[in-house]
Amino acid sequence: MSKIEEKQEEIVDEFSMFEDWMQRYEYMIELGKTLPQIDEQHKTDENIIKGCQSRVWLHADLEGDKIKFSADSDAIITKGIIAILIRVFSEQTPKDILEADLKFIDEIGLKDHLSPTRANGLVSMIKQLKNYALAYQAKLN
Repeated sequence: MSKIEEKQEEIVDEFSMFEDWMQRYEYMIELGKTLPQIDEQHKTDENIIKGCQSRVWLHADLEGDKIKFSADSDAIITKGIIAILIRVFSEQTPKDILEADLKFIDEIGLKDHLSPTRANGLVSMIKQLKNYALAYQAKLN
């Protein structure tokens, strides 16, 4: 089992402890508070994820052969969502990120409980994370 799959299973287990979506939203907000903070110098227009209703900044650094992500958002739920994605993808190789099947999103029912605009934002966040992986994969080859 890959590290990404392990992290996804941890998240599924954590979310299964909550009985309803209000508790899950509260948990996501708490996760957002633990988000690796993006350096203020990276809070630029170039690092804003296009397609998100709220502003989400995402930055990536290649350290060795692994990508380390940091992010921030001006919306608390969105900050929780990007925190979950970073937890899964940060400290992973570009290859593993690109090959990852993010089945945990459906398993915890996240897409079903987001507004259409937030669901589009989720897709945009995943796309941007994978775009960084693609760029760093090319750099490593």
